[in-house]
Order: sequence, then C-alpha cells, then structure tokens
Amino acid sequence: MKSALAIADRAALVSLKLLVALNALFFLSFLVALLLAMGKAHAEAPACAGADLLSALQKEDPAAYARIETEAAATLNGKGLLWKLEKSGEKPSFLFGTMHMTDPRVTTLPPAARKAYDAAGTIIIETTDVLDKQKMMEAMLKEPELMMFTDNTTLSSLLSPEDAAVVNKGLDARGIPPASVSKMKPWLLSAMVALPVCEVARQAGGAPVLDVKLAQDAKALGKPVEGLETAASQLHAMASLPLAFHIKGLVETLKLGDKINDINETMIVLYQRGDTGTFWPLLRSISPDEDDDAGYAEFDRTMITGRNKVMADQAAPILAKGNAFMAVGAMHLPGPEGLVEDFRKAGYTVTAVD
Repeated sequence: MKSALAIADRAALVSLKLLVALNALFFLSFLVALLLAMGKAHAEAPACAGADLLSALQKEDPAAYARIETEAAATLNGKGLLWKLEKSGEKPSFLFGTMHMTDPRVTTLPPAARKAYDAAGTIIIETTDVLDKQKMMEAMLKEPELMMFTDNTTLSSLLSPEDAAVVNKGLDARGIPPASVSKMKPWLLSAMVALPVCEVARQAGGAPVLDVKLAQDAKALGKPVEGLETAASQLHAMASLPLAFHIKGLVETLKLGDKINDINETMIVLYQRGDTGTFWPLLRSISPDEDDDAGYAEFDRTMITGRNKVMADQAAPILAKGNAFMAVGAMHLPGPEGLVEDFRKAGYTVTAVD
C-alpha cells in the first residue's frame, strides 16, 4: 500500500480526513477564498498535477485494491451522485452530491444532473449565508474564538520543536509567513493548506466552487435558493473537533508537500465515477490501526452523520412543495445514516439516476 500511495500512512489518513471535511462543510470554501483573497494574489492559476492513487494501487497491490472495492461495494447507497426523490402527492425532486471545489471536472454537471437542475423550480444548498458577504462577516466576528486564539495562546506554543519546524517550513513553501497566522486556529489554517496550489489559486481569483455556482446561476434565472444550515452551525461543527486532531492534521498535511496533489486527484476521480462509498474504505485502508477507530467515529459523527438529520429535517418542507434540486456534499449521501437513507425513512422512494 505504501508503494502505491508513496506517502506516509498517517499523513495520508489525516489529510484525506481534512479534504473530506472541506467537502463536508460548504462554509470552509468561503473562508479559504476570503483568507486567500486578502493575501498574495495569483495572476494565473497554475496547472493542476497529481496522480490517481487507486489506479496505481490496482497495479501495484491488486489484493489491497480488491479489499477497498469489496468494502465500497457493500456500502449502502455508495454509488451515484444523483438521486430522484418521489412521494405521493408531490412533484419529484432530486438530491445531488457535490464537491466544494472549482475544478472544471467538478463544476461541469453530468448530463442527467444538468437536466434535473435546469428543470427544478427551487435550488437547495447547505447554507445560503455564503451568498451574503455581510452575513458571513457577521457570523465570523460574532464568535472570533472559533477561528482565532483570543487569549495568550499561539500556534507555536502548541507545537513541539520538531512539529514547529515542519509547520514553518511548510507555510513558507506556501508563501504564508508563519508570524501572520500565529493566532489562527489550526483547523482554519489546515483548510488553507489541505488543497492543491491550483485549487487555492482559482478560489483566490474568485472562481466559485460548485455549490456557489449552482446558487448564483439559479439566482440569475430568478429561481429561489434555500439553505439548510447557518454559517455559524458549520463553524461550530468544525471547531468542536479536538484541538489535538486539528494540530495533527496541520502538521501531517504540511509534511505531504506536493503529494497533496495526488490525494486531491484521487478524490476527484472517485467523485467523477460517483463512487461515494469508496471514500471511507480508502481512509481505513491507508491506516487500518484500531487505535484510530475512535477518532474516525468522532469525525464521521460530527462532520457527516450528525448533520445529516438536521439537513433532512430542514429540507422536508421545501421538498414537500416539489420540483426541488438539493445539492449538498457527496459525503452526506451514502451509508445507513446518509441522506439517501434518511429520505427513504421519511417516506420517499429514492432511486439512483444514471
């Protein structure tokens, strides 16, 4: 497995979790874009580079690849991005899984999703707060302690000398002066470094992630856009994870350097294939140690399943009106506690659309 991934097991695991978090919390994309826009501007986004790790694994370790595929195939509702929601007395609606990224392969909707989106009367996204910069700034300023250390704590005071050296070197390589982010919470800084330089440059240049693009296009057509969460609730979800997890994530992600490109490319390839059920098996295969089970469970509960019920409940009255297109992070769809299953429990017939 290590030869195929060509990265340290722990670094890969934590960084993949961070990428999952970025695609589980729509609000983070706004924060990253805002912070980067305030920093060094990029005249032109560099070309993206990266290799599909699973493709390499299939050639180098067929047995390990087969185990991932077997577990993914057993994941409930683990295949498909577009799902049709039908209930007697309502016009059908659609549930679509997104990635909160600007990559053209992500922002270009598949034909079936494009057809459903164009025909929809209402568009639903995770939070509409990101469409109102004033509201976003108010949410951030209201509880600054969620994003910044408001006491005497600094990032360096939480790091060992060895980890501090890794962080400073990694930030310098990214063009981020360590002193300028010394009071920033590690989870927010991680959001800035867990993405490839090409994605960072596009966001800093104003390119919208898929969800924002869907909302902006809908508004331009005069369609109503509804949200399921607030920016504050998403902030609290990320900030509630243990500080030790965030520190570890920051250090290990910076250790990866340019290899973060490979992880990002793998996530996009899986997304294009609609293989949402492969994300977690890949995580566990990289670091199968039982010691990490508790951390994985807490992460999944806080960032994914804990928010699914909230989104399903908030979506219910909107879906009841019919003809809606609901777009949320793809990680929220699969599994026994995923949104696909939640809507079935709510009385909908839910079927995958090719």
